[in-house]
Amino acid sequence: MQDIHIHSGGLWFGSGLVRLRTLLGSCVAITLWHPRLRVGGLCHFITARAPVSKGKACNGCYGDSAMAMLQEAIIAAGLVPRQLEAKLFGGGQMFVCEERGPKRCLPNRVQVSNIAMGRALVRRYGHPLVAEHLGGRGHRSLVFDLSTGLAWIKHTPINCSRCEAEAA
Repeated sequence: MQDIHIHSGGLWFGSGLVRLRTLLGSCVAITLWHPRLRVGGLCHFITARAPVSKGKACNGCYGDSAMAMLQEAIIAAGLVPRQLEAKLFGGGQMFVCEERGPKRCLPNRVQVSNIAMGRALVRRYGHPLVAEHLGGRGHRSLVFDLSTGLAWIKHTPINCSRCEAEAA
């Protein structure tokens, strides 16, 4: 089994005895997998959309362009994109809430827009969404096995005394 680490802004598509690994904070990963052909991939985007004047672009850094690149890889492999199942992971709040003010804890905008973009992209390209683990506080470690389509998540929450007090 080959382990391939996908960094922020990265993507990979292929098949074989491969496990794709990535770490997610407020970023979102979209995994795609064809259950019959056992082929798939992953994109790990940092923000939903590129800024208006992005200068030197990291196309995989932005949800819209990362997913478009993944779709191109699917089509280049001679596959129909809608036949691949999608799973969504990430979008965690990475900073404790005390800095958000005295009233209450709020998720940051990056996290919220990344989750919304991930869901919108899956719908736009017609992938059946079969699982998701999104939001909350903390980061996730993701392992996606291309030989089985299984994904494992280790979620490490960040404790926030203000959030816990509000919930009580």
